[in-house]
Amino acid sequence: MDGPEQVRARLEETGYLVDEGLAVTCYLALRLHRPLFCEGDAGVGKTALASALAEALDAPLIRLQCHEGIDASQALYDWDFPRQLLHLRAAEAAGVKDADRLESELYDRRFLIARPLLQALQTQPSVLLVDEIDRADDEFEAFLLELLSEYAVTIPELGTLRAEVPPVVVLTSNRTREVHDALKRRCLYHWFDHPGFARELAIVRRRLPGVSARLAEQVTALVQALRGADLVKPPGVAETIDWAEALDALGATEVDAELAVSTLGSVLKYREDTDRARGLDLAAVLAARGV
Repeated sequence: MDGPEQVRARLEETGYLVDEGLAVTCYLALRLHRPLFCEGDAGVGKTALASALAEALDAPLIRLQCHEGIDASQALYDWDFPRQLLHLRAAEAAGVKDADRLESELYDRRFLIARPLLQALQTQPSVLLVDEIDRADDEFEAFLLELLSEYAVTIPELGTLRAEVPPVVVLTSNRTREVHDALKRRCLYHWFDHPGFARELAIVRRRLPGVSARLAEQVTALVQALRGADLVKPPGVAETIDWAEALDALGATEVDAELAVSTLGSVLKYREDTDRARGLDLAAVLAARGV
């Protein structure tokens, strides 16, 4: 892509709306082959950005979901032991006794199971999403930093496998813990904030074109107000879309305070938050916005 404006236009064609700062960061990530580190609350569009980039680039999205205890073998590669065992038995039945030959055949690439990181190195072009890196531990962070520095991995039995074209890499963090500076320094950084009313409304209208304009405005106004309350988990854009979709599924073309309260489970996921929301004057919120 020739510049940030073209990146922005291509992403918007997929339905993903970006501001100027994110468009510039995405362009630099593509131009410099640098990973993009996306940090912010859950539901603000970090994971969706990777999907939009994959669609805009017409490249497969390869996702690695991080979790506590994830290790290199789960993320990189493994050997297909059952198939290796079947091959060994077949070779023995055929009278093959050459140990060196058997060993070389057992560690052939046909028995290699490529996990997401190796898949991304072997697939050109591709978009690699390393989702919720903050859930992994320090050891995995160090391993990932080394891999992203060279875009290569050494498999003892096969040698070094290197990406001919580095994948586009998007790392996301919900900031449940701080990710080490060494990994962040390798990346271009972007903080995802909750959008303002106009931009969030535009996102809802783009994602749910069949929802009435009035309903979209009302739901967006209500979510903006909920974020101003002292909630355990403020709703993200994803929850705004979910709420509008749920109300539309009920046949609503607009929402009042009573209907909003009865559908809070679409947007809030903690009992404390729903209790607090019920204590708010939602009718006054709608009136204040003029929607």
